[in-house]
Amino acid sequence: MRSPLLFASVLILLGACDRGSGAGGAAPPEAGDTAVARVGGSAIYASDVKREAVAQGQIGAGEPLDTSSPLFRRLLDEVVDQRLLSQEAVRRGLDDDPATQRRLAAARERVLADTLVENVVAGATNEAAIRALYDDTQRLQRRSEEIRARQIVTGTEAEARTVLGQLAAGASFEQLAMERSTDAATRFNGGDLGYFTLDIMPEPYAVALQGAAAGRVVGPFRTDAGWVLLRMEDRRPEQPNTLEEVRPQLVRFLTFDRIRQLLEELRGKAEIDVLLEGGARTQEPASAPGATGRAAVPPRPAGAGAVAPGQTAPAQTAPAQTAPSLAAPASPRP
Repeated sequence: MRSPLLFASVLILLGACDRGSGAGGAAPPEAGDTAVARVGGSAIYASDVKREAVAQGQIGAGEPLDTSSPLFRRLLDEVVDQRLLSQEAVRRGLDDDPATQRRLAAARERVLADTLVENVVAGATNEAAIRALYDDTQRLQRRSEEIRARQIVTGTEAEARTVLGQLAAGASFEQLAMERSTDAATRFNGGDLGYFTLDIMPEPYAVALQGAAAGRVVGPFRTDAGWVLLRMEDRRPEQPNTLEEVRPQLVRFLTFDRIRQLLEELRGKAEIDVLLEGGARTQEPASAPGATGRAAVPPRPAGAGAVAPGQTAPAQTAPAQTAPSLAAPASPRP
């Protein structure tokens, strides 16, 4: 959760206290917004509480928050406390302190940067852009072969060969899997492993199934789990993911890529002078926020093209993102 002192300073910055735009009969900050509390004449709106819920990770951006829910009431109490703290800070003149003014200015920069990112991302992640990226990725995707098989796992080779003899005599593979297999994950569905590609399977499975025709029983062979018999069920080309299955990946890629482009454009037009010499460490001023300040933005993993919405822009632009992989998810390993 964010620092109460920092949040209070942001409230001061945004004019959400006595001398701000939320007081009295001012119009709500968002269309259809409703005031849910007043603190010393300063209105707190439902959107203020919802914004706090998103900031704390209680709900995702765009998710609804029922004003009658216990979560909303708890967060409303927290926002009221923050408003009281900010009002008291103003009453004591803390908002005029030079160090506080610098922190408020930094908070203003963050709010403006976040607003720009949200605006830019909204335009880059429309349905047409998502569909175009999906279609492009599907055209470039290399497909392999998927296999469907059933298995019976036994504790010893002798047991496996007994089961093999029963199968040769006409017994049902599915029924023997339920009766004799020791694999709890598959025995109750007739040993069905679903569809998978050979590259995700343990090597003994891949070797046994390589080139096997549909309906053929292979094995027994030894694995870490025991002795295995397999029946090949089907072969087919690997099935692509649907658009909805990969939508989060596509949106994330478009988001990072658009912000990377924006940062490159801005850096290309700006004069940026780094005043540190040779990376020398400098002493942090005593006024710099410690535990009560906003946590530093963590370093992004290698290859991350840009920051996600709501984060502070990075100090340097990272390489472009590679297109997301949209391979179909494979069934769990046996």
